[in-house]
Amino acid sequence: MKPLTIDILTACGASARHAAQFVEPLNELLPYYRVTTYLRLSHFMAQILHESDRMRAVEEYASGETYEGRKDLGNTEPGDGVRFKGRGLIQLTGRANYTAFSKRFGVDVVANPELLEEPRWALVSALYYWNTRKLNARADADDVLAISQIINQGSVPRPGVKRRLPNGYDDRVALLARSKEAVAELFEDNGVE
Repeated sequence: MKPLTIDILTACGASARHAAQFVEPLNELLPYYRVTTYLRLSHFMAQILHESDRMRAVEEYASGETYEGRKDLGNTEPGDGVRFKGRGLIQLTGRANYTAFSKRFGVDVVANPELLEEPRWALVSALYYWNTRKLNARADADDVLAISQIINQGSVPRPGVKRRLPNGYDDRVALLARSKEAVAELFEDNGVE
């Protein structure tokens, strides 16, 4: 894979101003997480672009009050919902997820949640989420619906269980098409490793 450029990121749909902050960390970290094939990169870009409003928002726009008292997110103390609202390119959310991230990377985002707004940690949190949910395999299968369900709804429904489409699904599909076209030049054969 050839290196990403600001022009390629903007062709995928990123805000040009914000793409400049992410191009260097993307080129450094994508290989570590094996997001190095045509399909993996295309799917990853589509999802982070949707989740971060084209790389403009590494902090959730909403206040986080709706997460208050959500034990499934580990929000057990008053103020946890606002303090641990979504941050990063795939919006890491909740005290439990911030704590797990802190333990894994040795950076205290529990005491300093704003660290997840810095380009490097915003990207690392997204790649960490991508990796722990085994989304490279879903990207290899070109399964935008399953990836979108895991990111937006927490899991892929079991057979026979009806679930609504993930939020922003049409946008995710459109960004995937844009990303596939934009990153094609980085790959000689557009194949999967």
